[in-house]
Amino acid sequence: MKKLPIGISDFKELIENGHYFVDKSLFIKDIIDEDAKVILLPRPRRFGKTLNISMLKYFFEKSNKNNSYLFDSLKIKELGRSYLDRQGKSPVIFLTFKGVKNTIWEDCLENIKDIISMEYERHAYLLEGNLLSNKERIIYQNIVNLSATKVHYQKALSKLTLYLERYHGDKAIVLIDEYDQPIQSGYMNGYYEEIINFMRGFLESGLKDNTSLEKGVLTGILRVAKESIFSGLNNLLVSTLLDTKYDNYFGLLETEVEEIFNDYNLNYKLEEIKEWYNGYYFGDKTLYNPWSIINCIYYQGELKPYWINTSGNEIIKDLIINGDSEIKSDIELLIKDQSIEKKIDENIVFGDIDKKSSSLWSFLLLSGYLRASDSERRGARLYCNLEIPNQEVKYIYEEIVLDWFEENITSQKLKLMLEALTNGDIEVFSSVFREFVLNSMSSFDIGGNEPEKVYHAFVLGLLLNLRDSYQVKSNRESGYGRYDVMIIPDKKDKLGIIMEFKKVNEYKKESLEEAVEDALKQIKEKRYKQELLAQGIDNVLEIGIAFSGKEVAVKSEDKG
Repeated sequence: MKKLPIGISDFKELIENGHYFVDKSLFIKDIIDEDAKVILLPRPRRFGKTLNISMLKYFFEKSNKNNSYLFDSLKIKELGRSYLDRQGKSPVIFLTFKGVKNTIWEDCLENIKDIISMEYERHAYLLEGNLLSNKERIIYQNIVNLSATKVHYQKALSKLTLYLERYHGDKAIVLIDEYDQPIQSGYMNGYYEEIINFMRGFLESGLKDNTSLEKGVLTGILRVAKESIFSGLNNLLVSTLLDTKYDNYFGLLETEVEEIFNDYNLNYKLEEIKEWYNGYYFGDKTLYNPWSIINCIYYQGELKPYWINTSGNEIIKDLIINGDSEIKSDIELLIKDQSIEKKIDENIVFGDIDKKSSSLWSFLLLSGYLRASDSERRGARLYCNLEIPNQEVKYIYEEIVLDWFEENITSQKLKLMLEALTNGDIEVFSSVFREFVLNSMSSFDIGGNEPEKVYHAFVLGLLLNLRDSYQVKSNRESGYGRYDVMIIPDKKDKLGIIMEFKKVNEYKKESLEEAVEDALKQIKEKRYKQELLAQGIDNVLEIGIAFSGKEVAVKSEDKG
């Protein structure tokens, strides 16, 4: 059995050391055949982007060492001279920004300058002879020495392509991996405008109207909107995971996964593997996450959230927890394995992610936290039915909700609150619930919809914390209306619970006590308990909960 390439994303190292490799070398053919001069290929984390970009580098780059042997047993070798003649014939610029995760702008800029400096140093042979003018030579050395101005670093990509063409007589190929990592870091850490301005100048100068550029290939997680970073770049082709053209080169096809598991004598695990790790739809293909598959094999088929644990997921947590009540309601449906239809913005403007719901759902889709089970264009707009792709990704949604609960109420008090609720001890439940509401509201932004946020967050918490013994439903029809929450026990002799939430009507000068009585009255009049009675659950507790700012009232009717 070949060694598993865990943590190895350098193509040459992988091939030379005999690691297991799923042949994606026809990706090279499609890049050669591509009419577009610049290609952007956004895909989720750990789907083989860096390995593919590295493979392009070793194929195209002119080098003192002949790298053709790396491709001897691969599919690209079978295509004949029209493609093989391109091997080792082009100067290549290779940059990766995947490690740019700085918390302040000054450190981010220094990090980027260092990356550019190392690539300039890799091509230090350009300083030999009289290729460069005195001015060019000084700026080149300043870039290497990290002493050049910010403007010179912004222009560094276009200048290096020019010098490479001047030296080699051939236009340069530019390969940039994880181009959007600095932008995401800027969004999360408060220097979004600074990084956008820098990257716009850097990429446009190197990729737009550059006569020294043969082809540019960029990978990342997101397609950052043209108006943010690619303004005026009319030679750019973008192929996202919703497109079909490059769909089989990122991630593992089902046939490839079956072959791998057969090779490692773990084929008996395949059904469980499908439930845990597949479900991504790239174009018209269903794909598996390579990182999860490799690690699952390494640990002899143990099912764990390998991919999710490779990132802190802070941005996902912030977007979900601080989202409005509609977002929380949608997350509840997703956790229940239902789908939601949403408008998708194929271009991401980071500044809109926490302001426009379409940007949020687009971010979750393109980052791999959701999948589009189907899509439809209605005029210029794209609508997708979104689902959680698999068990591994579902885990992160559950952990976000559970972690948030424990941040707002101790695990001991959470257990006490849930036990009091399911045992019908309203006095204890009411006391702990008031504390939860107070802590929860302080964690949300000030606004008029805190009770709705608390309500939906509470429902999510019930859904996950009671899932072993209860079914939690919300906003469903029963009797003559729609109840807010119904808790259905798995055993008919247990207590069934109906909860109705009310926000005090300030315009009518309604009191907290009047609102909670109105909630109980609605449960009675709408006969919400009919659904429980129909399932043979006769022991029913009806609870009204009313909010007025951070004040809350809880009242119940007798069980029966």
